[in-house]
Amino acid sequence: MECHKLWICSVPRLGKRLVFVTNNSTKSRKQYGKKFETLGLTVSEEEIFASSFAAAAYLKSIDFPKDKKVYVVGEDGILKELQLAGIQYLGGPDDGGKNIELKPGYLMEHDESVGAVVVGFDRYFNYYKIQYATLCIRENPGCLFIATNRDAVTHLTDAQEWAGGGSMVGAISGSTQREPLVVGKPSTFMMDYLATKFGILKSQICMVGDRLDTDILFGRNGGCKTLLVLSGVTSLSMLQSPNNSIQPDFYARGISDLSLKVASV
Repeated sequence: MECHKLWICSVPRLGKRLVFVTNNSTKSRKQYGKKFETLGLTVSEEEIFASSFAAAAYLKSIDFPKDKKVYVVGEDGILKELQLAGIQYLGGPDDGGKNIELKPGYLMEHDESVGAVVVGFDRYFNYYKIQYATLCIRENPGCLFIATNRDAVTHLTDAQEWAGGGSMVGAISGSTQREPLVVGKPSTFMMDYLATKFGILKSQICMVGDRLDTDILFGRNGGCKTLLVLSGVTSLSMLQSPNNSIQPDFYARGISDLSLKVASV
């Protein structure tokens, strides 16, 4: 599950900024920072925008009540970002081993102080989490339903595509008959947040990524330029297919092509 790049203008040595944006909510910004270190890169937390952080940032932006809690269907990254934001939470990986004993008269209890359910990619997804999230959304007045992303598939290994975070979101959307608020790509929340944070115009931003339905659509929805790299999910045949309606402003075989051009500037 790779980070995709949001280029704010061009490159640091030209006085520009580079921000990494990912729909992967399993890690926090700090955890991604450590991953970059192992690659020999120094990247600050403010240059990393994961959908785990987006969920916490959205809740802060709406002044989520301090006496309310968030039920998390997802992994450690969401929990760490909620904790940093000072937001109470429950669920997450701890609920991955919980089972429900379906017997006559059994009633599953849930916390009535839960004011939001955040759903992200979850390798520990189970029926307990589906039911708990469903009860919170359906029975707690005003409970929010937030998704980090709706990616249909993800790339956990290089052998095949795997069910993405959208499969977890879809299960809970189906049981609640509610559509979630999506804070990750291709939603414009991330783009709006970054443009405000760095004080720049969206027309100055170029989104670089390898997926049409998330990266490129994210850039188009956000009103910025887009560059598709063909080194990941999307192939040239997919881009040029008559069934594809999502077109980038530019495309290249990979980041290396762009680096050669930048080097000659």
